[in-house]
Amino acid sequence: MPSAVFDVLVSNMIHFFKNRLARGTELIGQMSLGRLEFELMQILWSRGASNVREVIQELDRPLAYTTVMTTLDRLYKKNLLDRHMPDRAFVYSPRLSREEWERRRAQSFVAGFLAGAPASRDLLLSSFLDAVGQHDAVLLDELEKKIQKKRKELFRRGPS
Repeated sequence: MPSAVFDVLVSNMIHFFKNRLARGTELIGQMSLGRLEFELMQILWSRGASNVREVIQELDRPLAYTTVMTTLDRLYKKNLLDRHMPDRAFVYSPRLSREEWERRRAQSFVAGFLAGAPASRDLLLSSFLDAVGQHDAVLLDELEKKIQKKRKELFRRGPS
């Protein structure tokens, strides 16, 4: 299964269910980003290490220096950015690649559902299968192969 298609599918599921989930874990809060936070992360993912002024230059809209600085600080406190101060200004860099962030975000979302009531688990799984089935029957076959592979891995590990 092409990972880009799978990632889009998971992202769409996250968007659909986002308002139905209570944010119960710290990880979900760390992986969730507001519009500006996501925009700044995209800049850092593409540019690499940058200070506030460099990030501002990449924005498509004018924003106050303090707004960008505060938002980068918030991302740092969420453990999504590293920072160091070589001169008078912090230089920020992503702790995770975009792919790793998306993977962890999807995992925390699914873990939240699986930790919930059985009805929530059933809703997640049936919605996921419906979405995959509507998108592409080949995707269902790939999903089935991944499930079989995971079962073999779990069987080899033995009971936890």
